[in-house]
Amino acid sequence: MALNIQNILSDNAKSMRRSAIRDLLSVANRPEVISFAGGFPNPSTFPVEDLKVIMQEVLETESVSALQYGPTEGNGKLREILAARYRAQGLNITKDNVVITTSSQQAIDLTSRIFISPGDTIVCGLPSYLGALQSFWSYQAKPIGISKDEDLEVVVKTLISSGKKPKFIYTIPDFQNPSGITMSLEQRKMVLDVAKRYDLLVIEDSPYREIRFEGEPQPLLYSMDNERVMLFGTLSKTVLPGFRIGWIIAPVEIIDRIVVAKQSSDLCTPVFDQAVATKYFEKGLFEKNLGKTIDLYREKRNHMLNCFEKYMPKGVTWTKPEGGLFLFVTLPAGYDSTELFNVAIKEDVAFVIGEAFHCDGSGKNTMRINFSFMDEERTEEGVKRLAKAIERMFERKPVESPSTF
Repeated sequence: MALNIQNILSDNAKSMRRSAIRDLLSVANRPEVISFAGGFPNPSTFPVEDLKVIMQEVLETESVSALQYGPTEGNGKLREILAARYRAQGLNITKDNVVITTSSQQAIDLTSRIFISPGDTIVCGLPSYLGALQSFWSYQAKPIGISKDEDLEVVVKTLISSGKKPKFIYTIPDFQNPSGITMSLEQRKMVLDVAKRYDLLVIEDSPYREIRFEGEPQPLLYSMDNERVMLFGTLSKTVLPGFRIGWIIAPVEIIDRIVVAKQSSDLCTPVFDQAVATKYFEKGLFEKNLGKTIDLYREKRNHMLNCFEKYMPKGVTWTKPEGGLFLFVTLPAGYDSTELFNVAIKEDVAFVIGEAFHCDGSGKNTMRINFSFMDEERTEEGVKRLAKAIERMFERKPVESPSTF
């Protein structure tokens, strides 16, 4: 008799949910499909020639250490470099406050692992990053989403009064995935005020902060409160995703717990990748390449916005981010982006449905669009195809119900 795996799965495994983005990418991998679905950096930003030189240097001068196991906390030089960069942004930290993770996704997972017990609530935005929601669900948490019009303190007080005090507030303050919006200084102060008043931890997920095209940077939450904030960062959007290098900055007592959890997860983040990244910073190449990346993505965002203005039918709205990789698009009330996807894929264009980013199942009339990956010609053609798909849906399906977003 065949093994019935369902009978032996853990409760955590049963709580795991598939990634809508990964599933959509598998549907949209035909070469004729113009996909705005993935959160892919543009390959032209990858510093291939610089990395060839650095990798050769590492192999010639550091092969014994770079090809061996390393400390769970991460490369000491890299941790100090990151600490120094953040001190320049107002953080009172040392390398002891930094642990290198296997991408910032592991940072989310390890944090979920050490803080979440089955049935716990956490507070997040509506919408919010799907990868974080997947992690929360996998540890049997119950994410409570808050829309931009809701009062955070009211939601937290209600949860506490019902015996469901949140373990933490999860937020992406800069160029949020998927919405692209950035929290104002007043909003940041409000989050920290609520966290302090009700003794909550705050997770500051910050993969896009350095990809700013315009406007004034807002202070990091960690710089405003270094006692109850955990800050996540990554090289995936600013250098290349293939390194899978991320990090956590947090109070030392939290870092100690993270290290113990990471030991049983992967022992250490890839040591060779860390050695290469360290030299990349030491040679001053990070700032050099980042400037080029920002210039490229600014042009791509502007081109995408111009295409939307030119081709989108009346009633469709979208965000205009000051940085990052995404636009968030809202259809008129009563329309469903899942239905639109089925129409759009026949037009050979793809996106990610917005509902996937809403922990409560709302956002049915929204979608996320990536502007960093495609070249200008395919971007314009893709927007044309998407606009055509929306027009086709408008023609055959009248508005029937109010928006859920």
